[in-house]
Amino acid sequence: MLNIAAFTSYVLVTTFTPGPNNIMSMSNASRYGFKNSLKFNIGIFFGFFIIIALCSFFSMALYRLIPTIKPIMTYCGAIYIFWLAWKTLKSKPHSENDNTKRTNTFLAGLLLQFVNPKVILYGVTTVSTFIVPYYKSVLVLMSFSVFLAFVGFVATCCWSLFGSVFQKFLSKNNKGFNVIMALLLVYCGVSLFL
Repeated sequence: MLNIAAFTSYVLVTTFTPGPNNIMSMSNASRYGFKNSLKFNIGIFFGFFIIIALCSFFSMALYRLIPTIKPIMTYCGAIYIFWLAWKTLKSKPHSENDNTKRTNTFLAGLLLQFVNPKVILYGVTTVSTFIVPYYKSVLVLMSFSVFLAFVGFVATCCWSLFGSVFQKFLSKNNKGFNVIMALLLVYCGVSLFL
């Protein structure tokens, strides 16, 4: 049975922590305004959905071809989650100037997902660790894909909405925020084996 607490905390931590989508959304909103950054965020939504759907079918194919892969995928997922916890604990606040050469378009948001390692690894880890071991229906997999893309969209909109205010908060409270996020990720990794 799906561990709802571990799944929810993993999804929230990984989608709301800094990454290319969130940083770009914040940067675009601070330069162009929230309303004008929405087309970029909608592009992220559709790209995110496509990546998660592809990860779902990839994971299902793996589980069908190699039924004994579940323990291997669980260990790989846990190792990746622990690595994320370590990187989160050690991360520094990002500068808004890191992303000044990007565009604020639907296509830019969509295409960013196909070169965004955080989204691709997130998709493979989430689907293969939390979803495919328990659900096999295409309708359920598509429902999870829409749900995860929607959570990602909400995260990018939050980063857009808070823009520089959220960046200032993270800069001031970076250490405490990182410790809490890292501990939540460790909980997610450990709960895979409970």
